[in-house]
Amino acid sequence: MSKQRVTRVRRFVFAFYMSGIMSLLMSGIITTINTGISDGFITRWGAAFLVAWGVAFPLVSFIAPLANKLADRTMAKLFGAE
Repeated sequence: MSKQRVTRVRRFVFAFYMSGIMSLLMSGIITTINTGISDGFITRWGAAFLVAWGVAFPLVSFIAPLANKLADRTMAKLFGAE
């Protein structure tokens, strides 16, 4: 497999994990704040997680390259590195 293809697949895998982990954590926190930990919490959290991940995965796929570029520029300005 070419290096370019591996890089493209890695971005997809990164977006999958990053969006899943962040969606799981954030939906859990927000569900807890909004409804508390009571009967049906896991069901509410699960539903919120699925919606959040459905939105987050495509967004991370497109936003991660932009975030990398912004981080590179920030580091270059802070430390003179490129």
